Amino acid sequence: MKCVLLALSVALVCGTQEVFVSQSEEDLDMQKMAGTWYSMVMAASDFALLNTESAPLRMHLKELRPTPEGDLEVTVHRWEDGSCVERKILAEKTDDPAQFKVNDLEGGKVYVVDTDYKSFAILCVEGAASAEQGLACQYLARTPTLSEEVMEKFDRVMKLLPIRIRLLFTPTPAQGRTSNVGKLP
Repeated sequence: MKCVLLALSVALVCGTQEVFVSQSEEDLDMQKMAGTWYSMVMAASDFALLNTESAPLRMHLKELRPTPEGDLEVTVHRWEDGSCVERKILAEKTDDPAQFKVNDLEGGKVYVVDTDYKSFAILCVEGAASAEQGLACQYLARTPTLSEEVMEKFDRVMKLLPIRIRLLFTPTPAQGRTSNVGKLP
């Protein structure tokens, strides 16, 4: 994680084209990422990416499923026309195993920033939803329980990025909504 944070810092200070560096290529096993996930926290560089329930990148990740071709099928829930709908997004593999190209949702890249596979993952989407340099990240958990330790890790990563808004979610499927939303200070 220290290497990821250092790489993030260098990328931002040097003003490189890439907004951040994802998880190390050699230690990411996408098969271990497979399964159910809960969106715990979202953060974005632009308020418009998350400001309403139907905002472009306001998606609640439900499941990650690696395909036999090495791509990543992402199942999300999002609000459309006043109701919660399920969508599947195909993220195509790239030369970097921790980075995927999305041709849906007006393009973009998906990065796996950090994960321990069994309890949390931090994923970011860059350049999607007509936001050329827009960035949105999520802290995902295997259970609907927020970990303070992972939250601190997420906050450290977000401080290195041009993040302007953060939203905390409490999964409540019994209420028929994708989440209860509250802004963090």
